Amino acid sequence: MEINVKEARSKISTLLDLTQKGEEIVILRRGKKAARLVPAEPRPKHLPDLTAFRNSINVKGSSFSNAVRQGRNEERY
Repeated sequence: MEINVKEARSKISTLLDLTQKGEEIVILRRGKKAARLVPAEPRPKHLPDLTAFRNSINVKGSSFSNAVRQGRNEERY
C-alpha cells in the first residue's frame, strides 16, 4: 500500500493497525518513496542455557594456566 505524507499524518492510527496485521505501507513524499512502515519483529529469544554442554566437555592434560606458569618458571632458571 502506498500513501502520501499528508494522508499518513491523518490516518496514522489506522496505518499502525494495518502494519500490526502484517501489511507493509510505503509513505510517499512528492510522489517518491520516503519511508516504509513494516510490522515490528518479535523480540529475539534468549540464548539457551549452556551449563550442561560445558559440563560435558572433558579436558585432557593439565590446564593452560598451569602450562603458562611452568613455562615462565623454566625461562627464569
